[in-house]
Amino acid sequence: MTDPDQKQRLAELEARIEAAKAAGAPEKRHQDEHYSQAQQGWRMVIELVAGLLIGFGMGYGLDSLFGTLPIFLVPFTLLGFVAGVRTMMRTAKEFQEQNAAQARADEDERT
Repeated sequence: MTDPDQKQRLAELEARIEAAKAAGAPEKRHQDEHYSQAQQGWRMVIELVAGLLIGFGMGYGLDSLFGTLPIFLVPFTLLGFVAGVRTMMRTAKEFQEQNAAQARADEDERT
């Protein structure tokens, strides 16, 4: 069996190892953060364009099916735009919550 002195020494050694790992770990680079923000921006743009294209495709398909060109095309394109904007806003809210949680976590680490 190990005596309490060895357990204490082992705990101290583990704490020193963790401190050395933390000191040697690279900080989050500005370039990585910028890349992450660029990905978020592109995701939002793609969501908007996808909504527009889906609405346009549905409107054009219905117009082709019924033989009426602009009747379904315009409203479905507008609905696609609205759906894309709503999806973008939901994504922006998600990113904002993640950034706020990360900022709180970073603040807790500092204190």
